[in-house]
This record gives sequence, C-alpha cells and structure tokens, in this order.
Amino acid sequence: QVRLVESGGGLVQPGGSLRLYCAASGILVSLSVLGWYRQAPGKQRELVASITRGGFTNYANSVKGRFTISRDNIKNTVYLQMNSLNAEDTAAYYCNQDPPVPGFWGQGTQVTVSS
Repeated sequence: QVRLVESGGGLVQPGGSLRLYCAASGILVSLSVLGWYRQAPGKQRELVASITRGGFTNYANSVKGRFTISRDNIKNTVYLQMNSLNAEDTAAYYCNQDPPVPGFWGQGTQVTVSS
C-alpha cells in the first residue's frame, strides 16, 4: 500500500522560507517521478515542481528560482525548499507521482504566507 505523508507547513511572513517533507512508503522515491502540488482556495490543484528518476527537476514558472525539489533515497523522502515566499504561495501542498495517481493523495500540509 502506497502512503505519502506531507509535513513541514505552517505560517510564515512574506519573504520567509519553509521546507516541506514528503515521507513515502510502498514506493521508492528513487524509482518514481514525484511532484509537489498545491491547491489554493477556489483554485484547481497545480503542479509546482517535479523530480525524475534521473534527478532532473522541473518547476512551474511561478516558483522557478524560489523553490527547490530534492529527494533523499535512503530516507525515501522528497523535499520542497521554498524561499522568498509571498501571499500567492498560500495553499495546501501535496506530493504525488507525476502524473498523479488518484489513490496516492495524502492529507497535505498547509502553507500560509501572511504578515
């Protein structure tokens, strides 16, 4: 059974940073194409970053240069380092395969950027 558990969200001031964690079980992050997604109130869920089996990364234009996706194969965990956060980054963040598998969605972790 695949389980993806997100954590690390919270309240942060504009310009601040957060690091999100996605602990995986039932799959190996080293053999999967994984992505971080986010969904803001009233908006569709969107892919913000992904990492391939070979370690190549891709980012949405809105986060390019500010967010970094990485993984630790030993810990079987995927990370999202988020810097220079702004109010538009406020959303629930989820990890999943890319493209996403419906049954793999976790509970997500909330990121709120506010002064």
